[in-house]
Amino acid sequence: MSLILRKAEKKDADEIAKIEAERFSKPWSKASVLSEIENPSSVVICAETDGEIVGYGGLQTVLDEGYITNIAVRKKNERKGIASAIVEAIIGSAKERKLSFVSLEVRESNFAAQGLYLKYGFEIVGKRTNFYEKPAEDALIMTKNL
Repeated sequence: MSLILRKAEKKDADEIAKIEAERFSKPWSKASVLSEIENPSSVVICAETDGEIVGYGGLQTVLDEGYITNIAVRKKNERKGIASAIVEAIIGSAKERKLSFVSLEVRESNFAAQGLYLKYGFEIVGKRTNFYEKPAEDALIMTKNL
């Protein structure tokens, strides 16, 4: 498996929206994904294997702050280091943009994702009550200073 990480393009919106629908209870629409790809304050990174988009991650910037929107990998491609590669690419992009920190929300029950972020130096800094729907759940706020 040869993994390629690259900046998402308009033509990738369909596949990213399909991954959203597979992985999240309230997925972004294709229009929302496309808007994020076209937003100059954001970067969306695709992970590709054999010409197929197998994962993606997004980072929005506000001044010198970075907010990870979503990171997702197709179920059939889990446990292959793809999410780790995406996190590394997002952190690299944040450093290139000279951001002070990168922050995200993660479901309180999503221990796998929390473990991934902890591995890359994110710390739990707070909680958002009832942040998620379907099912309702609190979010942990995790932040990494750069």
